Amino acid sequence: MKLLGQRAYSVKIASPMSSPTPSRPRLGAQALLAIGALGVVFGDIGTSPLYAFRECLANLPPSYDRAEGILGVLSLVLWALFIEVSIKYLGFVTKADNAGEGGIFALLALSHTAKTPDTRKGGWFTLLIIFGAALLYGDGVITPAISVLGATEGLTTFNPDFTRYVPAIACVILAILFWAQHKGTKTIGKIFGPVMMIWFATLAVLGVWHTLQHPGVLQAVNPIHGLRLLATAPLKAGALLGAVILAITGAEALYADMGHFGRTAITRAWYLAAFPGLALCYFGQGAYALAHPQDVTHPFFALVPEGAPRLALVGLSMAAAIVASQALISGTYSLTRQAIQLGYFPRLQVKYTNPDLAGQIYLPLVNTVLAVMTIAVVLYFQSSPKLSTAYGVAVTGTMVVTTMAFYRVVRHRWNWSPWRALPLCTAFILFDLAFFISNLHKFADGGWLPLAIAVGLLAIMHTWKRGRDEIFQRVYGQNVTESELTEIARSKHVTRVNGAAVFMAGSPKGTPIDLLHPVKYNRCLHKTVVLLSILTEEVPTVPETARLMIGEIGEGIWRAIGRYGYMESPDVGVLMEKINEYGVPLNAQAATYFFNREMIITGGNAKMWEWQKNLYSFLSRNARPAKDYYQITPSQIIEIGLPLQL
Repeated sequence: MKLLGQRAYSVKIASPMSSPTPSRPRLGAQALLAIGALGVVFGDIGTSPLYAFRECLANLPPSYDRAEGILGVLSLVLWALFIEVSIKYLGFVTKADNAGEGGIFALLALSHTAKTPDTRKGGWFTLLIIFGAALLYGDGVITPAISVLGATEGLTTFNPDFTRYVPAIACVILAILFWAQHKGTKTIGKIFGPVMMIWFATLAVLGVWHTLQHPGVLQAVNPIHGLRLLATAPLKAGALLGAVILAITGAEALYADMGHFGRTAITRAWYLAAFPGLALCYFGQGAYALAHPQDVTHPFFALVPEGAPRLALVGLSMAAAIVASQALISGTYSLTRQAIQLGYFPRLQVKYTNPDLAGQIYLPLVNTVLAVMTIAVVLYFQSSPKLSTAYGVAVTGTMVVTTMAFYRVVRHRWNWSPWRALPLCTAFILFDLAFFISNLHKFADGGWLPLAIAVGLLAIMHTWKRGRDEIFQRVYGQNVTESELTEIARSKHVTRVNGAAVFMAGSPKGTPIDLLHPVKYNRCLHKTVVLLSILTEEVPTVPETARLMIGEIGEGIWRAIGRYGYMESPDVGVLMEKINEYGVPLNAQAATYFFNREMIITGGNAKMWEWQKNLYSFLSRNARPAKDYYQITPSQIIEIGLPLQL
């Protein structure tokens, strides 16, 4: 799209709710998508049988009837899976897609309408969404640790002496997993789905086998058993629900990974494989516990006989745990890129590991931090029962935030009446709050860990956003207008030199400071000048027809605006080739690019706490330079220092 004429800078951008309807995949493609969803989407929740039911049994009141307690626990687990996953997420939340994409930042974008304030300007709701995203990082640290620990602990069923070696073995597995991240998931991703298919099939077969031996366990379908357990043992209700939450962790991945597979494929994978496999496995564990009430060994690994069958199950469990860990690690990469694109996180190095899929990325710094923290968590807690005390606070907090954001979407985006939106969202929030509050007792024993991670990331993201807004105001608040710029360009005191110069402008209005430097000190200006602004829209991707907008200001000066979604990374080189195709006289390979290099000085009058100023200064110094982020050849770049006092 080429727009000529001064200040002709309007372009139609695809609405988040008006994405083009994709063609329906063929049956074979639908099956492949569903299989892929098993590996990526359901890896976390799929490995919960390794430790969830065991922890639930461990929290049963000693004086409570053992058989009735087992049925009550099983009932709570099954109904938690059904209500949280089947009804809340698959039934409602996944319908709130942002051009096919889901996740916490999709809700942030969808909640921004003409009736609500701009979410980019901050406010309590934006802080709430950011906190919900930050909680997911805590989940990303704990999930790989507890999944790998839970699988490795199967070795102790052969010989209890293996207990001392479990943390070391888990650390080695995690170290190899994080080391392999730089190779990308293209190759290993091909086996994710098949591995999880075998995993869920194994869960189902083992569950059916033991359920047929003790069919009375099917009584747990009646929710009365779970409600009676909570009512009879109110003092243990918090601990019980805190253990039950282990069975539904990973539900947020249904929404966050929706863009990779689509809602239909995820729904089919859940109802055809994941949910039946999980439900039958929990029935099987319940049946075994009813048949062996005095057996306090690991109920999951006890489903198979000792010897080769159990060794095979331990190996399969480790493979499934690696898949679950990989899914959370990849999700953390995607979440970080979204935060960077939306301006809530400093620029980091992003490497693309698959030329065919832009979503498969690798962030070295994030990977290193995750690896160090995850291995440290394993060494600190030593076992999955101890680590389970830190699990649940983060994921239930995110569930609460998701429900609150979903209410705002259905009210202001979907225009539901309060009488329609309130009952549904109230039911969801009460369910989520029950689990969140029941997990707060874990705070002293380890629940502080994901909250500490979330608070730290919230401070970073909020400080970065506030700092960027302050810098933007200082740089562009009192700017040279376009008409003034054309007057400067035609002045007889300014020499126009051959070639083209591209000035990176944070604002699509006014004049960037780095352009005024050569004019002020060298009295010269290139014959072709492009003021290039890169904007991130609150949509996952921007159509190519709306990617670039260009207009001529006059005197050889052009303004170009490149638009990208929060799931995309800008490539200025490709953009400049398009600008040349639109008639701007420049050679993209020979043009010179000018950037500001901020030098932050604290002690000013910016409306920030002093610790925030110091933190922003540190983040700014260590953020990846914009020149690297925009993928421009270094030999074509000139950086101009820009001292700014906050």
